[in-house]
Amino acid sequence: MGLTTAQKEILDKAIEALHTRVFHAQYPEHPSPAIYGETADEEGKNAFKQLRKGKFEELQQSGEEAWVGEEHSPYFDEPVGTTYPQFSNDVLLERAEKAFHSWRKVSKEDRAAVLIDSLERFSKRFFENAYATMHTTGQGYMMAFQASGPHAADRALEAVAAGYEELGRFPEKAVWEKPMGKYNLTINKEWRAVPKGIGLVIGCSTFPTWNSVPGVYANMITGNSVIVKPHPGAVLPMAIVVAEIRNALRSAGFDPEVCQLAVDTKDKPIAKELAEHPKVKLVDFTGNSEFGSYLESLPKAVFTEKTGVNSMILDSTDNLDKMIQNITFSVALYSGQMCTAPQNFFIPEGGVKTPEGVVSFDEVAQKIVEFTNGLIDNPKAGPFVAGTIQNPLTAERTTSAAKSIGGKVRLETRSIEQSVPYFKNARTQTPTYIELTAADKDKFSKEMFGPIAFLIKTKDTRESVALAREMAETYGAISCGAYTTDEEMKEYIADEMSLAATPVSFNLTGQIFVNQNAAFSDFHVTGGNPAGNASFTNPDYVNRRFTWVGMREPA
Repeated sequence: MGLTTAQKEILDKAIEALHTRVFHAQYPEHPSPAIYGETADEEGKNAFKQLRKGKFEELQQSGEEAWVGEEHSPYFDEPVGTTYPQFSNDVLLERAEKAFHSWRKVSKEDRAAVLIDSLERFSKRFFENAYATMHTTGQGYMMAFQASGPHAADRALEAVAAGYEELGRFPEKAVWEKPMGKYNLTINKEWRAVPKGIGLVIGCSTFPTWNSVPGVYANMITGNSVIVKPHPGAVLPMAIVVAEIRNALRSAGFDPEVCQLAVDTKDKPIAKELAEHPKVKLVDFTGNSEFGSYLESLPKAVFTEKTGVNSMILDSTDNLDKMIQNITFSVALYSGQMCTAPQNFFIPEGGVKTPEGVVSFDEVAQKIVEFTNGLIDNPKAGPFVAGTIQNPLTAERTTSAAKSIGGKVRLETRSIEQSVPYFKNARTQTPTYIELTAADKDKFSKEMFGPIAFLIKTKDTRESVALAREMAETYGAISCGAYTTDEEMKEYIADEMSLAATPVSFNLTGQIFVNQNAAFSDFHVTGGNPAGNASFTNPDYVNRRFTWVGMREPA
């Protein structure tokens, strides 16, 4: 079989990008008709409508015990309507184990060919997947298209490239000679990259594909079979991906059970039982810290992305308005339901330095309120940027934040109307900003998932940095933003936050935000603080999925 010329070119470019870390995108992020076709969007919308009508049979996983589905659209405020085949854990594991023993014998070239083929197949369904993502996660259309489509596919390709590279790091065979005086001792040596076994990938409800496909593809390129267990509230986006992986496997003559979809319900979850099963050797997880920490305690290879407390350090800027515009957009984007969204804004009590002079804490806070309202109240931007709230509990937490947390409320949350008439029942909450002081550590030292942000008054920037580092080291952080025009302070922030294993985005303005991570360039999560123990995609992310085993024999 092997890689086709086109597939080899895709893989080579991806591997080169891994090493150079420059911009690379195999799949264009803009839903342009010129790129994807004039009718692609309408066809995707219609395909999604068809999927809402009943059973998702594309998986061709036979022998199901039942059909289940409980996804609920935060836009329509009604069930999505799709159901999926449900199987017992024993059946899933039996099929995964059988498929593993055939897949592990497949060459890395053939595995890569199948996986790239699956991504090419998936790319034909980006629009369909965008609508599936909108109506399960509540993301706005553009984010749903990008994050669940092109960006997810690039992250998957990145995992394939990284795995392919690591599998080729050492030679398969070598003749080893040791001079022994009158003769040489000659040994034929061989090394095998032996996959661990069955992998379990547990998805989340807010970014069901972007967070799941790296683990799925990293498992498969290294020779493991995989069971994909999406969040019961966001199954459809990953069901589409799994269907295309199975199609690619089937088309190439391999057992499609190498990749299976496992669905459950909120009342009867299966993730814990699967994760604890001795046949499951690998676990990937995105979600809350409590369950993630439990998984990390299991005696197997576990890769987690958990919750974090992300900080924004405001020291000085050469353009106050551009800074405020950028940070308020970051909070409003998908209503703060991103693991990289900033929560704690540390602002010196003496204010923020600008070319026009020092701007007081109160003035900065007031500008944040004004810019947030300006964005949210813009009918051509606000609803599309904010999207909707995926989980009713997030909406409740946001509306009650001011009362439950205390502090001075600088901006109260409210609902906004979507600009599309048939989304009149959409679940929405705008950002709320609450002023605190450095002494209120008990109030800002945990993640408040959703559009909740704190404006925290500190003695000076060094105290801001100390607090941001403490939050990261103690509770975890996935992102950090900082604004400073002082090179010495910039290096101080970078050094301190690097010790907390937290990447820093400096002085972002324009169309780049602290929330965003680019495939082939940015490592998502470092694995070095409590926010998670893994990073996609560094070598460790794929190396822990297989073991080098040597064989030797006298020549």
